[in-house]
Amino acid sequence: MRKKEEFLKIMNFRHACKVFDETKKINDEDMHYILEVARKSPSSFGMEAWKFLVITNDALREKLRPLCWDQAQITTCSHLVVVLAGIESLKVESGAVGSQLMRRNLAQEKLDAYIGLYSSHLSDVLNDDDKIYQWSARQTYIAAANMMSAAAAIEVDSCPIEGFEKEKVEKVLELDTTKYQVSMMLPFGYRINEQPKQLRSSFESVVEFIK
Repeated sequence: MRKKEEFLKIMNFRHACKVFDETKKINDEDMHYILEVARKSPSSFGMEAWKFLVITNDALREKLRPLCWDQAQITTCSHLVVVLAGIESLKVESGAVGSQLMRRNLAQEKLDAYIGLYSSHLSDVLNDDDKIYQWSARQTYIAAANMMSAAAAIEVDSCPIEGFEKEKVEKVLELDTTKYQVSMMLPFGYRINEQPKQLRSSFESVVEFIK
């Protein structure tokens, strides 16, 4: 029961922090812990098709802010994590799929069968970069959610941001969009204002048990 209560306390602490205290910085140990949780997160077929750009450069963040609907979190946070969704690494012909699966020490026959299963299940997705991005970006949200929960556990605030001009942000970051595309902006830091009351729909309205 204690662990359940502790985790719910963490979820009650977490909120979408709109402005951070610019005088407070997250120490390296805590930031590495948050990023390690992202690295440990699950992904479809174990492909880990993501990358996390950690930006502390003030000039770069100033340049990004207007492209993110001028949201204050971009420049007031301690660390801005740009979550990238992998594109090329999910294609069988890239060789990355085979490399990821080889970590399981599969016999060649089983490896070939697994790659065949991967290709057949994702045949419609893998023939178009936009479809790959949509699939890949969804998986990055698992890592992002885990990062935010992990941060809240050590009383670090965060705010997931989807409001940004994707192509312009990618241009500023000089990304090769055949390899990675921006999925989300995820600032971390410490709140400067009191947390607003958490508003959620009732348990009964969002949960249905089917027996």
